[in-house]
Amino acid sequence: MPNAIKLITGNANPELAKKVSEYLQIPLTETVVSTFSDGEIMVQIKENVRGSDAFVIQSTCTPVNHNLMELLLIIDALKRASAARITAVIPYYGYARQDRKVQPRVPISAKLIANLITVAGANRVLSIDLHAGQIQGFFDIPVDHLLATPVILDYLRKNNLINNITVVSPDAGGTERARAFAKKINAPLAIIDKRRDAPNVSKAMHVIGEVKDRDVLIIDDMIDTGGTLVQAANALKEKGAKRVFAACTHAVLSGPAIERINNSVLEEVIVTDTIPVHEKKEKCPKIKVLTVAHLLGEAIRRIHEETSISSLFV
Repeated sequence: MPNAIKLITGNANPELAKKVSEYLQIPLTETVVSTFSDGEIMVQIKENVRGSDAFVIQSTCTPVNHNLMELLLIIDALKRASAARITAVIPYYGYARQDRKVQPRVPISAKLIANLITVAGANRVLSIDLHAGQIQGFFDIPVDHLLATPVILDYLRKNNLINNITVVSPDAGGTERARAFAKKINAPLAIIDKRRDAPNVSKAMHVIGEVKDRDVLIIDDMIDTGGTLVQAANALKEKGAKRVFAACTHAVLSGPAIERINNSVLEEVIVTDTIPVHEKKEKCPKIKVLTVAHLLGEAIRRIHEETSISSLFV
């Protein structure tokens, strides 16, 4: 087993990294991550990491390419400083939506990112709610794929939001995710039939399932521009739903997302802190942020101790 755990973070998730540090009662390793005037990134690990079990906590969220480059350079710095094992802890895996060829002459970007992380020197990857499960197979190194479901379920139970509720998938692609969630709380399932006309532009059609006079919870892995979510919420209201809630792991919230949510029929939007959303939450009182720090912290502990983390997958 490698020596002591070292927790390293770039500039993408400093608050989440701090919470993980507090959970594990292990201080963050002093690291300098700065940018030259021409945009180049400079990284220096200020402590000895030789023989250590290094965990780099960094989401590849906005600015995606900058945060990805920080992650790669930190991994390379740790490798050259003789860390015994390097685990890339990527709460939000950017480029995950580009996981296959849907048009001629386009890249499979999620696979390219996996190659970059592996070549940089990562020995293992830990992530939460990958957009597509097959991304695990894009890596030639072990991948631990956690789900934020336990965090969201705990919040719903504590706030008595699972009674008389129907779980809804906002599109056919998310049916498996929504079905698994509904099974855990013994709730019925509904699906929104949706047609996508262009990237980030979607149109909700009709509701498959019974939602009349029931509370509904829309489940998805991420909210980007909010178009799909808001249209789904409107469709559910038109079908007689009493209250409409939404829950997702990754709050990308780009473009007009905040304005759309504020003006929507949604009662509450439950998200996690895999992506920093502090400033956006201040503009949108409907957003409730839950932390995944204890989930990541426990996974890190078990990886270091080389014990099973399968119980965290549910």
